[in-house]
Amino acid sequence: MRFQVVPAAYVFLRRSADGVDQLLLQLRRGTGYMDGHWAAAAAGHVEAGESVLDAAVREAAEELGVAIDRADLLPLCAMHRTVAPHGPIDERVDFFFECRRWAGEPRVLEADKSADLRWFTLDALPEPVVPHELQVMTALRTGTLAPITTFGFHASSGAAAD
Repeated sequence: MRFQVVPAAYVFLRRSADGVDQLLLQLRRGTGYMDGHWAAAAAGHVEAGESVLDAAVREAAEELGVAIDRADLLPLCAMHRTVAPHGPIDERVDFFFECRRWAGEPRVLEADKSADLRWFTLDALPEPVVPHELQVMTALRTGTLAPITTFGFHASSGAAAD
């Protein structure tokens, strides 16, 4: 059986404020998925005919009102992920990017989907954070982020446990 693959782009805006590295996160609400959890400031599915880079740029503009040049997107990792509790049914491939340069002041543009937007250090993340995104943030903090990672697969599925 072949799985349906759903691609998504995640953008971590990062800045240095007073010599401290910070990451911009949003508090999800009203989406039906992980509402009440902190997450990447901009993220979303790749639309038909769109590249993952174009999706990242579009999501940052739609959700935060910032303009990003594709050349300023630094790839962090690709995550192969499933959300099925009893073995993979659908699979997702999430592409995580870091961006340290953008035009405009980040702000909540989709208030129905985001309750708050704040800067955090990787050493002092809020709780709760969307679990698969927390895995990336933790590895980023510890310097152990692999270029390709997985989430949600269990040893019984034939894949490495996460």
